[in-house]
Amino acid sequence: MSLIRDSVRELARFRLRIWAAIAFVLLCFALLVFRLFTLQVLRHEELHQAAENNRVTVLPIAPNRGLIKDRNGVVLASNYSAYTLEITPSQIEGELDALIDRLGELVEIQPRDRRRFFRLLADGKRFDSLPIRNRLSDAEVARFTAQRWRFPGVDVQARLFRQYPMGEVGSHLLGYIGRINPREREAMEDWEDERLANYKGTDYIGKLGVEQAYEAELHGITGYQQVETSAGGRAVRSLGHKPPTPGNTLQLSIDIRLQHLVEEMFGNRRGALVALDPRNGEVLAFVSKPGFDPNLFVDGIDAESWKLLNESIDKPLLNRALRGTYPPGSTFKPFMALALLNTGVRKTDTIINDTLVYHFGGRAFGSPENERGGAMDMRRSIVESSNVYYYGAAHELGVDRIHDQLKPLGFGRLTGIDLEGEVTGVLPSQEWKKRRFKQPWFPGETISLGIGQGYNAFTVLQMASATATLVSGGQRFKPRLVREIEDVVKHERRHVSNDALEPLPIKPEHVNFLKDALHGVTYQGTGTRVFAGAPYASGGKTGTAQAVGLKAGQKYNAATMEERRRDHSWYMAFAPLEEPKVALAVIVENAGFGSAAAAPIARRVFDYLLLGVVPSEEDLALMREGKAMAPVGKPRPASAWRLPNELPAPAESASAASAPSSAASGVQP
Repeated sequence: MSLIRDSVRELARFRLRIWAAIAFVLLCFALLVFRLFTLQVLRHEELHQAAENNRVTVLPIAPNRGLIKDRNGVVLASNYSAYTLEITPSQIEGELDALIDRLGELVEIQPRDRRRFFRLLADGKRFDSLPIRNRLSDAEVARFTAQRWRFPGVDVQARLFRQYPMGEVGSHLLGYIGRINPREREAMEDWEDERLANYKGTDYIGKLGVEQAYEAELHGITGYQQVETSAGGRAVRSLGHKPPTPGNTLQLSIDIRLQHLVEEMFGNRRGALVALDPRNGEVLAFVSKPGFDPNLFVDGIDAESWKLLNESIDKPLLNRALRGTYPPGSTFKPFMALALLNTGVRKTDTIINDTLVYHFGGRAFGSPENERGGAMDMRRSIVESSNVYYYGAAHELGVDRIHDQLKPLGFGRLTGIDLEGEVTGVLPSQEWKKRRFKQPWFPGETISLGIGQGYNAFTVLQMASATATLVSGGQRFKPRLVREIEDVVKHERRHVSNDALEPLPIKPEHVNFLKDALHGVTYQGTGTRVFAGAPYASGGKTGTAQAVGLKAGQKYNAATMEERRRDHSWYMAFAPLEEPKVALAVIVENAGFGSAAAAPIARRVFDYLLLGVVPSEEDLALMREGKAMAPVGKPRPASAWRLPNELPAPAESASAASAPSSAASGVQP
């Protein structure tokens, strides 16, 4: 009986195990069914999209950056396509240095290429495709493609590169593009989603000049391509695409031939020139010397080149026309004369006895040795540049009245030019000094303001703009470098607004008087030798501005001073006399008298714009050395002036070569 009972218990346990196994299998099957139901039904759309995303990749297509041209259609910034060898660090197994060494067996990789790559990698771009070599030759592309299977995470990409065919010419006004840095990436996070999305696939952005100021116009609209990818991430089939929209073309008001001519006339000297059309505010030339080659920055400038530019005592990266501030010297006197007339403090026929020394507060304020002194009315004070006349004028006006009279002309404030980074300069007042130095204004500090010294510090752009306002009778414009924007898709041109600002209430008789006095400078005064023989009438004012202060009683002697401590050479001018088409300001740093260095440059700018000629080779050589006065040799037609990398033009007829050209001159009726 016990044997039977044992058999029954064993059978019951067996059946229990069977049912337990069946229940476990059913539970697992139920869980599997539930999971399949969840994936296939409840999460069908989500997982289907995820699967498509694994199979389909959307690749952004960077647009062609817009061209930049001068007023006559000469291309100043363009694009070209080239192959780049790129590494995606996140896909690399092993040491990057070892990988680069192996790549160096197929293509040439310089130490600067390696340094640039690791600098980009340090910026936190491990998941980006980073260039290790740009501008591969066809042979290098073929060698790498044949061995590509050995280098997972490395590929050849076709990229667009920015090119500045003029090299250093116009570098400060054009600016350059460069790779977007972490600071810029962070700033871009605040952009609107649509604008930020437009930079997907874009590694470059405008950094300076027009490239920076008109980034929105030049960039274009990013396109995309949908591709089917293999398990290894390689594109196997295109599923669709939207082509990118290229950036718009900018046409500048700059005449690049004039720009190049002025830069050549500066030679190795430092300084700046701004030439404006007073009738509309267009900038005809915008020079800062020395310059730099913007092509150096396109791929990411190497350490050696950056050190040379950044540590140079000549500061080639400083835009002197926009950001350099200088005491204006005697070029300030015509504006002081205007303040005297506006306020009624002095009349044109008021006589001041110039004894060559002005005494105030126990100090003697002197005059240059070449001044004659004597009875000075206002016209003679400008023509012969009397210091004593304007020492007294400053004292009679007072610092605050000088400030209030000259600020509307643009001194000490932004001109509003279409570039970023402009500085205000300094037009002092009592309130300014109290705010800046926490000190009161002393009466003796006013005296030097009359001759453009003291705290006065302005940009060349401000001086050119103020000159344009004066000779146009108070008409004001914001200076503009870009005159038209062309939509390359719609082939529509949009004129950039340069609407006139509210004019200043300058009396016409005051304008005519000052224009006549400034004209006198060119045939009776300090500019006589420079403008001898000019077939047109112009006006201008020389200026010699101290670069460093002198102690009381100390006399200036350029021969005993280090070159960079010598006076600056200024000239402000306009032409033609009756209906000015150009107003300019030019400074040559540490070059001495305004008539010796700055005025000769202005003369040749007028010759180019009004006569359509450029200096002879002999004259140009003298200009570079700062030894020219009136032009020497036979001037050449403007059409003969060659730009960098420009082929000689076909021979022109004698009549065409000798006739002034409105296109070459850059000044239109």
